[in-house]
Amino acid sequence: MGKEECKTLLDALNKVTACYRHLVVTVGGTSDSQHLREELKKTRKKAQELAVANRNKLTTLLRDKTTSKEDRAEYERLWVIFSTCVEFLEVDMKKTLEIGQEFPLNVPKRYLIQSGMSGGTSAVAARAMSAQNMKYEADSNIDVADLKELENEINQVGELMMEMEMKVNVANWTVEAKQDPGAELKSTISVGASSVGMISVNDETKSACDPTRVLAGVIFCAFLFIAVILAVLVIKLS
Repeated sequence: MGKEECKTLLDALNKVTACYRHLVVTVGGTSDSQHLREELKKTRKKAQELAVANRNKLTTLLRDKTTSKEDRAEYERLWVIFSTCVEFLEVDMKKTLEIGQEFPLNVPKRYLIQSGMSGGTSAVAARAMSAQNMKYEADSNIDVADLKELENEINQVGELMMEMEMKVNVANWTVEAKQDPGAELKSTISVGASSVGMISVNDETKSACDPTRVLAGVIFCAFLFIAVILAVLVIKLS
């Protein structure tokens, strides 16, 4: 039961951390907006809540002396994945702080980065035109307050990582992986190669039975037949 709960919490943290990283890419770009900054704030807070929950759960299980050797090995593997997620979160939060300081929303000191990002980020920019976001922009200190809060949260994540190392001593290099190095990449490549092969076969089949090409061939043969007849008539008349 504890193992499945840990996996569920870790999966949630992994998804939220990945979502935060996706949002960070647009900070300072042409799709940046107050709404994006608010989404970043909510996402990073959710990630911190999940990080604390993961730490508490895994710490309790790893410090339990009655845990079997097999279960402990699995918890250590989950701990390494968890610590990696927290490290990524800290790096992305620092990146958000640095870019946010360089590109404030209310009084820009320089033009935003022409990143060329489009698609989902354009939707974020469109939502920034709501009345609620305009209310946020009316506050000249919103950037300063948010960045100050972000700086404090970065320090909290750093303290969290230090507490993790003090409470549980799990060396990353001692944890054995369940798969061979690059196994996931190899499986992805093989699936991609087979997909490409199927596409190429399908393309060849389609090209051989393409009605347009068949019609063009018939028309060409008809013109060639008419040309031969005209050539014969010209010869006879001459």
